[in-house]
Amino acid sequence: MTRQSGFPLKPSLMDTAPYINPFPSLPLLQPPPLSSRLKIHKKTAKMSKGYAIWVMFAALAVVGCVSSSKFDELFQPSWAVDHFTYEGEVLRMKLDNYSGAGFSSKSKYMFGKVTIQIKLVEGDSAGTVTAFYMSSDGPYHNEFDFEFLGNTTGEPYLVQTNVYVNGVGNREQRLNLWFDPTKDFHSYSILWNQRQVVFLVDETPVRVHSNLEHKGVPYPKDQAMGVYSSIWNADDWATQGGRVHTDWTHAPFIASYKGFEINGCECPDAVAAADNMRRCSSGGERRYWWDEPTMSELSLHQSHQLLWVRANHMVYDYCYDAARFPVTPVECEHHRH
Repeated sequence: MTRQSGFPLKPSLMDTAPYINPFPSLPLLQPPPLSSRLKIHKKTAKMSKGYAIWVMFAALAVVGCVSSSKFDELFQPSWAVDHFTYEGEVLRMKLDNYSGAGFSSKSKYMFGKVTIQIKLVEGDSAGTVTAFYMSSDGPYHNEFDFEFLGNTTGEPYLVQTNVYVNGVGNREQRLNLWFDPTKDFHSYSILWNQRQVVFLVDETPVRVHSNLEHKGVPYPKDQAMGVYSSIWNADDWATQGGRVHTDWTHAPFIASYKGFEINGCECPDAVAAADNMRRCSSGGERRYWWDEPTMSELSLHQSHQLLWVRANHMVYDYCYDAARFPVTPVECEHHRH
């Protein structure tokens, strides 16, 4: 893919494989029959109060966790500092025909929950991408992506999620939202523990990536990850398969942020990965909320929410793309969601 000068894709990952659009024409999701979609794991039936417990544990402060709502306590600009503006508690990043912009967390973390409230680019945002993601470093990195794909005025934003494990991605899902994300702030969260990765929009789960190591599927659990966000030009693929390009007469394109929260285990760079994994896992008198049994899977209420999202808002799932994957990926055969 040819990059336009001045528009790095993801600055923290510039030395790894670049993002390439895997599907220029987007096939529609073909969901399984309703009967199979309504099969919920038996254990979740015991969790009618699980949603309230989830919220309670998410708010629990434990030793070794970091939690804050101020940008400069947790994050710092990573490129194009002159494309940042601050208005009280709100941070704005802009994309123009000179550059995009991005920020990164000051520390890396292992397990926990990251939340940012974002108001996406208003009006004609075709060709632009606003990304919020977690990533480790190196060619065999792990990564959890939210990518918000701009569109022409009046057409809905698409939200693309992806999961990289040991440097391998190609696990894209796309959905449209049940609200206009350009009119107000909405919260986007990534929850990560040793059992599952959950993507949430306003606390509604929109994707779950479960630990299936017992089925021979690698799971991201041994690399500390930074938290990043950026706005950049990707008009060669982002909108309608690259058919609609960025209209620079509408620049600057501005994404707004507030409500920065990280509730996770901070990992010093000098500590080895295996030691970080041990110190960020519950053991003895040390207990972390993300290791509690209620965090190992969705509650009954959350399972219903995810089924609703998939049935009504998902438009693409790599698991059902036989053109790209003639052989169904192993994790798709075993995931319950």
